[in-house]
Amino acid sequence: MSGTWNHTRDAVSTSAYSSPAKSLGDPGITPLSPSHIVKDPDANEAEEQSFLVVVAIDFGTTSSGYAYSFTKEPECIHVMRRWEGGDPGVSNQKTPTTILLTPERKFHSFGYAARDFYHDLDPNESKHWLYFEKFKMKLHTTGNLTMETDLTAANGKKVKALEIFAYALQFFKEQALKELSDQAGSDFENSEVRWVITVPAIWKQPAKQFMRQAAYKAEMASPDNPEQLIIALEPEAASIYCRKLRLHQMIDLSSRAPVNGYNPSDTVGAGFTQGDRYIVVDSGGGTVDLTVHQIRLPEGHLKELYKATGGPHGSLGVDYEFEKLLCKIFGEDFIEQFKIKRPAAWVDLMIAFESRKRAAAPDRTNPLNITLPFSFIDYYKKFRGHSVEHALRKSNVDFVKWSSQGMLRMSPDAMNALFKPTIDQIVQHLSNVFEKPEVTSVKFLFLVGGFAESPLLQQAVQAAFGSKCRVIIPQDVGLTILKGAVLFGLDPAVIKVRRSPLTYGVGVLNRFVEGKHPPEKLLVKDGTRWCTDVFDKFISADQSVALGETVTRSYTPAKPSQLVIVINIYSSEQDNVSFISESGVKKCGTLRLDLTGTDISVPNRREIKTLMQFGDTEIKAMAIDVATSKSVKVGIDFLNY
Repeated sequence: MSGTWNHTRDAVSTSAYSSPAKSLGDPGITPLSPSHIVKDPDANEAEEQSFLVVVAIDFGTTSSGYAYSFTKEPECIHVMRRWEGGDPGVSNQKTPTTILLTPERKFHSFGYAARDFYHDLDPNESKHWLYFEKFKMKLHTTGNLTMETDLTAANGKKVKALEIFAYALQFFKEQALKELSDQAGSDFENSEVRWVITVPAIWKQPAKQFMRQAAYKAEMASPDNPEQLIIALEPEAASIYCRKLRLHQMIDLSSRAPVNGYNPSDTVGAGFTQGDRYIVVDSGGGTVDLTVHQIRLPEGHLKELYKATGGPHGSLGVDYEFEKLLCKIFGEDFIEQFKIKRPAAWVDLMIAFESRKRAAAPDRTNPLNITLPFSFIDYYKKFRGHSVEHALRKSNVDFVKWSSQGMLRMSPDAMNALFKPTIDQIVQHLSNVFEKPEVTSVKFLFLVGGFAESPLLQQAVQAAFGSKCRVIIPQDVGLTILKGAVLFGLDPAVIKVRRSPLTYGVGVLNRFVEGKHPPEKLLVKDGTRWCTDVFDKFISADQSVALGETVTRSYTPAKPSQLVIVINIYSSEQDNVSFISESGVKKCGTLRLDLTGTDISVPNRREIKTLMQFGDTEIKAMAIDVATSKSVKVGIDFLNY
């Protein structure tokens, strides 16, 4: 059965039938059988396509990169070539997530190249170019994300988010294929690559689907061949990498005493025993994601114990605090104007701040200097009629002084204060998770992601949780997710059990029961009294779902002669949902089974089997008319309803 999921969706007659029932959301089906869950025996044997290479793209809020591995030598993970134009004080193999479009809205450049080109434009010209940075957060913060959602460039102009993401992915696709071709000495085809794109686990389903659509637009894969692209969850990828680590590849922040019966001289990889639990804290630029996993030996498969949680507590919060500090010193009106009138200089100022931000440490005693761009000093004088120095003297912000070399001089305390709100939120969030019963006796806490490089965050996490478990940081902490995503692409079956982020079900009619059902839900049809809008649950939020698990329900048309059967699929973040009309219940799929022309003698209670298969980050649904074997399939869609 699993093989059938891979084919293209069957063509469904699209003539404009309306649902037979007049009431809103009434699909005209009623449950036949008690529910049951079937483990599809072939679920994991789906025909595997063979790819020569796996390329993973870590599309980060602040920086991005890719890594790859040839399937013939999976032990060897190559991180992309170093990029030209790195920043002083920031050495890594990723490039900033920035993109530049020409005034005609065509793709121009990405990363350092985009930033530097934009910076070098004449101010009068630069205001016509479209420059985007840190745009990934938009997918997290937009409540109702659709294919039409816009992003705003530095000059205030709007472009469809889908276009920007597709341009960015296309850029990485071309870079990676070029590097692979150079390595192989011959042209590498896209069809030979399995792509993996990482997304935060706390992203809602629409954002994950949005990423897949952008990848289709960039022609990495297509709806006819969805298996070529895997959407991986960032902390899961990090988790896969962390369990393969040996001690020499890690920095152990804990004291040398054994914690939870664990002796520090063991290796972590070999030290993982049956049932070991560990928490991965993925702290990046935009978000912080947590997942709690348990190792299931002998194969070392991972089981998710606690639904991925987190929030927008990434290192951008520190940038935001710096901006608030500038507003306090120079006035919000000035900062707002400066960002609009001199966008390239504003970018420069934030780059200068970024490298100083990385120099912040708990034991630092000497001040941190941040160079103010000349146009900042110049524009401020025109705007206010007095100097930057005067503003600093007048503002009663302690710890920030003016140095004669034209720099803001911040004391370590002032810098640490900018980190405090974000770090406090992370620690608080972790404390809440540690309270949960599923999270008892966690042995390790892995701190990964770009923000995990911050000694201030490391110290805070160690101080708060070092007595509960061992706090461990992989050495190449910023590349953990990237390397784990490659491993995931080489063996997607490594994650066996996930927690469902949402409750799923379909809208049905039940026999109306006086006193149990609300009177406004009563619908009388051919003398039968029905209760409409009933939510028939397939799976609950936070329920454990094995990969490839199929949940089946049987329904029958409320009216036996009905030939077009419409089954609407709904989701909710709530666990106990009774009716599809409740707040927070969203439609996310429709199965239309058209049985006209199937005139075999049909039993008087026609059985329509409905299946939902919970795949990696995609969910598929299917309806089958048992008498005629006619079927229809649909992928759950969170963007178009």
